[in-house]
Amino acid sequence: MIHTHSFEIGGQTLSLESGRVAKQAGGAVLLGMGDSVLLGTATMSKSARPGIDFLPLVCDFEERKYAIGKIPGGFMKRGGGRPSEKAILICRLTDRPLRPLFPKGMRNDVQVITMAMAVDKNIPFDVLAINAAGAALAVSDVPFAGPVAGVRVGYVNDEFVVFPTREQIAESKLDLVVAGHKGAISMVEAGASEVSEELMVEALQVGHKAIQQICKEFEKFAKKAGKEKREPVISGYDEELAKEIFKKEFKKISGALFNPDKAEREAALGVIEDELKEKYSATFKEGDEGVKDVPAAVDRAIKDTIRKNVIKDGKRPDGRDLTELRDLEAVAGLLPRVHGSGLFTRGQTQVMTALTMGLPKDAQKIDTLDEEDEDKRYMHFYNFPPYSVGETRMLRGPGRREVGHGALAERALLPVLPLDDPDFPYTLLLHSEVLESNGSTSMASVCGSTLALMDAGVPLKAAVAGIAMGLMSDGKTFRVLTDIQGVEDFTGDMDFKVSGTRDGITALQLDTKLDGIPEEVLSAALMQAKDARFEILDVIDAELPAPREELAATAPRITAIQINPEKIGAIIGPGGSVIRKMTEETDTEIDVQQDGRILIASDEGTKAARAVAMIKELTAEMEVGLEFAGEVTRLMGRGAMVSMPGGRDGMVPTDRLIDGKKLNRPDDALKVGETINVVVAEIDGMGRVNLSAAGLNPEHPILSGTEEPRESPAFERGGRGGDRGGRGGYDRDRGGRGGDRGGRGGDRGGRGGYDRDRGGRGGDRDRGPRRDYNNDGGNDSGNNDKGGDEDVNARFRPRR
Repeated sequence: MIHTHSFEIGGQTLSLESGRVAKQAGGAVLLGMGDSVLLGTATMSKSARPGIDFLPLVCDFEERKYAIGKIPGGFMKRGGGRPSEKAILICRLTDRPLRPLFPKGMRNDVQVITMAMAVDKNIPFDVLAINAAGAALAVSDVPFAGPVAGVRVGYVNDEFVVFPTREQIAESKLDLVVAGHKGAISMVEAGASEVSEELMVEALQVGHKAIQQICKEFEKFAKKAGKEKREPVISGYDEELAKEIFKKEFKKISGALFNPDKAEREAALGVIEDELKEKYSATFKEGDEGVKDVPAAVDRAIKDTIRKNVIKDGKRPDGRDLTELRDLEAVAGLLPRVHGSGLFTRGQTQVMTALTMGLPKDAQKIDTLDEEDEDKRYMHFYNFPPYSVGETRMLRGPGRREVGHGALAERALLPVLPLDDPDFPYTLLLHSEVLESNGSTSMASVCGSTLALMDAGVPLKAAVAGIAMGLMSDGKTFRVLTDIQGVEDFTGDMDFKVSGTRDGITALQLDTKLDGIPEEVLSAALMQAKDARFEILDVIDAELPAPREELAATAPRITAIQINPEKIGAIIGPGGSVIRKMTEETDTEIDVQQDGRILIASDEGTKAARAVAMIKELTAEMEVGLEFAGEVTRLMGRGAMVSMPGGRDGMVPTDRLIDGKKLNRPDDALKVGETINVVVAEIDGMGRVNLSAAGLNPEHPILSGTEEPRESPAFERGGRGGDRGGRGGYDRDRGGRGGDRGGRGGDRGGRGGYDRDRGGRGGDRDRGPRRDYNNDGGNDSGNNDKGGDEDVNARFRPRR
């Protein structure tokens, strides 16, 4: 049976439908908003997976280009390969609010798949994927303490907007995605333009109110379309045994627990863990199944010891106060040759960030469902090698965690970068290498990125720092921890990352293991994070108070010029031949923008200046009085053809070559390939350009008048250079047209007008007889008697 339900939220209509498609899934819902349609499915395996101590939940998001009516670019048209960065981030947005609400101890495989089947480009579909997954779980047979919903909140014209359109997001100071259930918020992801903590808290409250409304509608829909929930097999531990170990061994565990050095603390806890396992395993008789619960009970006792010390006594494993930061160090410019570098250390967490600057053409092409063909000029990649935690493993490509951490740090810096400044056309690529890890490497990447950018001389609006906040709670007491380390993240209830400047928040991310976190606790965490952020900014300012005044010496220098867009073809040339030649000759990189903006990158100003001159020459508008240097491309009786900017040729009439002197022919003074200075004398109605070289070439021996013109060949040319008879040629007997040619191989005396015996068409070459008119076995073809006194180096020769 098909069930439908729809309701209004944030000025949009959200519609749900179940029972039409994917009926064999555990739960399936078609969710629509505007023209967007997403399919959400949730399915659970029949049996639990043995030998694991975690919930095997997988959330996937499938992109299909048909959703926007496009065929994928490139060679791979099928799609369905490695998910895009956008798809990975949507998977993380979906997973994080769902995971805490499954039954604790459930070990059945659960797979939640969302797919965009039709996309309204004006409505972001990432938050719709969260709702499609939440609705699918609500109607499925999968045990789940939901429903869960998500909303996007913007801040446009000093008003909060729920489910803003893309146009509204572009104008918004805040892009907040928040998810949760009726009781509390469980996931937050935000980017902002330096908004205050108070505004962020208010936005979270607006978002949670909308979530509560959506969850109520999901419950109504589940009542009529939902399936009966299945009973999973819960994998647990002996809670009584865990309590006994905790009570008896609390002091012993605490003695090994408090050590600021991660490796020493973990080693000491490892020894105690082995001792306790052996001790309490011995209390069971041989063959008793209860002995299997000992490792889990010991692990639970150690975690409870850590939590009690923090919650009850405010004592942290490394001895710090709840609001105390670890030791900080910031170093800029540590690496030579790279365009910018920053090393940031916080306790035993250390990240090196390196910056590379390039041209706009180095930007990353984005081809996803909502960012088609956009160029991404700012990128941040985060790498987490195994040695950073003292482990060994195969090096693979980045996982979802690496992609998510890199995207968070990237978003944190975005509001302060000069990407919209036309005077800063660079593409920026940051690589953050985690060298040592003991908590919050993503926020260390934010600090390292700030140092690297300022070290390179990138004009940041302000320095950005980030900090990770933690939480431990027994349900009554909530302890917010500043600058959490690994063990506190592992045993705690929240990982709350906050980045920003001194003026406000630029990025936010929240993950929790609780069902939800009260809003007043989130508010307190934000204010506590502000104090820590300012302390980190003080350390960064002490190392580098502002971006360096000049770009790094190794960074490319970009010169920008503007041309008429209609002249772009002249710069590119056939098959890119012209721009390729320019880049090779000037040793520069040239990037041509569609609006006619030309960017030239070089390591020396003289190289860029030469490239600019060549481009201006190619794109110069022809007008009377314009002077330029051009190469002689052809010589003819009436004058010389000279190459002009833009690839065209103009003529310099013979009488305009030398001022005050007359030449018989242009080859008396010029040779093909010479470069001479010319000026545009006139442009006729058909656009043809006549040039003049008179008085513009003082260094040319003939055109300057210091030497006499070269002597013309020894014959009268008339017309084209001599008296040719009927056609104005020279004096020879051609027969009917002025000479006795004797067929095609007779005595023509050459094409150039002087008296010679060519012997056929080719003159001095043996082509063999064409036809024996005289029946004497051949003709004069092939003889070497050229006739006349022609110099073998004369300019005009018979064609070969």
